Amino acid sequence: MNKKDSGGLLSLEELEQLVDRGEIDTVIVAFSDHYGQLMGKRLKAEYFLNNRLKHECCDYLLTVDIDMTPQPGFSSSGWNKGFGNYHLNIDFSTLRRIDWPSTTALVLGDPRTSGGGEVSHNPRTVLKTQYNLAISKGFLPMMASELEFYLFKGGSSPEIPLPSSDRPLDYHIGLTQPDEPLMRELRNRLNHSGLTIESSKGETGKGQYEIALAYDNALEMADRHILFKHGVKAIAGEMGYSATFMAKYSADDSGSSGHIHLSLTNPDNRRNLFGNKQGDSLNSNFSHFLGGLMSKTAELFLFFAPTINSYKRFSMASFAPTSLSWGYDNRTAAFRVVGQGESLRLENRLPGADMNPYTAYAAMLAAGISGIEQGIAPPEEVSGNAYRDEKFPQIPSSLEEAAGLLDRSDFARSLFGDEVVDFYVHHARLECRAFGTAVTDWERHRYFSRI
Repeated sequence: MNKKDSGGLLSLEELEQLVDRGEIDTVIVAFSDHYGQLMGKRLKAEYFLNNRLKHECCDYLLTVDIDMTPQPGFSSSGWNKGFGNYHLNIDFSTLRRIDWPSTTALVLGDPRTSGGGEVSHNPRTVLKTQYNLAISKGFLPMMASELEFYLFKGGSSPEIPLPSSDRPLDYHIGLTQPDEPLMRELRNRLNHSGLTIESSKGETGKGQYEIALAYDNALEMADRHILFKHGVKAIAGEMGYSATFMAKYSADDSGSSGHIHLSLTNPDNRRNLFGNKQGDSLNSNFSHFLGGLMSKTAELFLFFAPTINSYKRFSMASFAPTSLSWGYDNRTAAFRVVGQGESLRLENRLPGADMNPYTAYAAMLAAGISGIEQGIAPPEEVSGNAYRDEKFPQIPSSLEEAAGLLDRSDFARSLFGDEVVDFYVHHARLECRAFGTAVTDWERHRYFSRI
């Protein structure tokens, strides 16, 4: 296998050669939890090569909160079931050398039950199900993530350090120069790890950046998205920075988006099935895919905005949409049609950088392909400021509302299954409950000496 042609991925033979030469000494075996965090183990490389199919982890990992505390009420695992093991089904097609540090390789796996059954609510499994379904219907989904994040001087701590810049950076070459040593490291080292980087740029906030990942098939892109976030945090930490992908880390600065670009292609020749001639209207595949998204996004909104913090990003004139609208090259709309000809594609501007790409991608595919199958026409496009156009429905206003919509969605239950829907609804409601009992800095500042 030619590494250049394989997108930075490794074969087992290549890994064996690198281990023999002393260039790789550690292999990470991991999967993404519901928050989009990597969970797993670091193994001695020789041990991995000799025991490549024997990897286990506690099944509580898909029931814990962000502080790793097991939460009640999940049907798949709990104290009442003794917290047994998941067995990781290794996907050797994901094996790659990562450059943080360079002596490490990483491979992803999918949790399975002790009896060998799929864990349907595992985020990667949710996407694989919709991805394989799309291919069976003649569509190869091609996707790309644009992720924004904030850089800070100093490590992560309860006390948020200073942003790396005290001024907005959007597209600014001069103001981003002080951070360029780190950004150059990120572009090069992520690229060396097979996470093909197109560009980096300053963003609207102080210390805010965006790095765009190159288009690939939906499953590979979601894997790269997860590894990208892990790599950014690790490399930034090495160089004395910290990074956050919170959707809205500060009330005074812009939110961080996680825009998703998508087109459907022919699995045989990779021809863009959304493509058309310049000036033509959207073809039926594109139009009906968009119609499906417009009709089903409210029910699936939890997958685009999965945290309490997600909803603080959406506000008037924020470049984060507040209505379920679409338009041609219009950044005030939720869905932006962009490009032309073979590059014509859809940009979903709803997700924040806190999304889990596996479930967000799966939601887009499920809604859009149902639109093609049912011939759903989209409503009229927005021609101006979608923030001011009252004919479009507003997005859900909170995680609690989004959880309720998903819970009541017959469409979601028919496409994803009850187990998947119940898992993500329950997880969201646990987050709402945790936030509802928290005493925040805002409350202390507002009431401590005045009440």
